[in-house]
Amino acid sequence: MLAEESMRLRYFFPDVQIKGYYPNYVLKEFERDGLNISMEAGDAEILANGKVDYLGFSYYMSNAVDINHEETDNGEENVHGKIPHQVDNSYLTVSDWDWTIDPIGLRYVMNRLWDRYQIPLFIVENGFGAIDTIEEDGSIHDLERIEYLKGHVEQMIKAVDYDGVELMGYTPWGIIDLVSFTTGEMKKRYGMIYVDRDNEGNGTLNRSKKASFNWYQKVIETNGEDLSL
Repeated sequence: MLAEESMRLRYFFPDVQIKGYYPNYVLKEFERDGLNISMEAGDAEILANGKVDYLGFSYYMSNAVDINHEETDNGEENVHGKIPHQVDNSYLTVSDWDWTIDPIGLRYVMNRLWDRYQIPLFIVENGFGAIDTIEEDGSIHDLERIEYLKGHVEQMIKAVDYDGVELMGYTPWGIIDLVSFTTGEMKKRYGMIYVDRDNEGNGTLNRSKKASFNWYQKVIETNGEDLSL
């Protein structure tokens, strides 16, 4: 049940935006927290009539929880994407920032969302934050990033072709290096284009293609048919 309750952290907003009303589990949570959310006349009708036509969502990692693991309140939730009662998943590897790498989790959640809402899905963010190494010749062989994206695209294709999930589109995060939202760092790089800038703001801002740039260009050109490295 803890896993089910933890998923409500993800379901709450789409439940409201797609179903057009506040789900009972949220109303009960408000009640337990002593919150009185008053509804004005016509609010319920506005919610019911303002439902979205598709679901855009981000996917970076999966989480595992254990009821016996105490909650922490030291900022880890923001930096490492952790949720209450989260524990390590010994079956999976993690990034330099302890984000679990779980491509199959994407297929899993696509099926969950499709079964729950029955509206088209759009994966608007999916990417790998890492420390990039610049070779002497200036090249950047970010193979970990390619492997991450490749694994997720493969599972996305399975969700569509094998499971029958309706997917509108996929946009990875991101095309160019920028300051990471979660840590405020430049060294946590997501881009396929390298930007010469460090955490202190030093650098020329010159840009150069990483290996992932050419790889993803090929993926786009072949509509996902060629995922070879």
